[in-house]
Amino acid sequence: MGMLKEFKDFAMKGNLVDIAVGFVMGAAFKSVVTSFTGGVVSPLIGLIFNSDFKDLKYIIEDGVADEAGKVVGEVAVLYGDFITNVIDFIIVAFVMFMIIKGINKTKKKEEPAPEAPKGPSQEDLLTEIRDLLSKK
Repeated sequence: MGMLKEFKDFAMKGNLVDIAVGFVMGAAFKSVVTSFTGGVVSPLIGLIFNSDFKDLKYIIEDGVADEAGKVVGEVAVLYGDFITNVIDFIIVAFVMFMIIKGINKTKKKEEPAPEAPKGPSQEDLLTEIRDLLSKK
């Protein structure tokens, strides 16, 4: 039972719960960014290149069309998906940077530690005490 109690204490610490909440919110934020990139950014970039960004690919080997008209056996490098995911990452990283920057700005700045008091050092005081005792 000791190990179970120790795990419960660990799991209920504030930091672990904060990380879990942050993870869930990050996953939700990722879907927002993905829809923004797919619905807004990619079409705008597609206007520039006259193609849909997600459809950009380098075909290594052509496939054949089946009865339904679907291409089967095609080997291609889907660099459009990769570029879209890089854009997603850059947006998420920038927003997280801005959030952390805002949090750091709101934190109370630590005051510098007070300086050691000016005056004689401990060794000087001990030497003075020794000299006073030796005069008696």
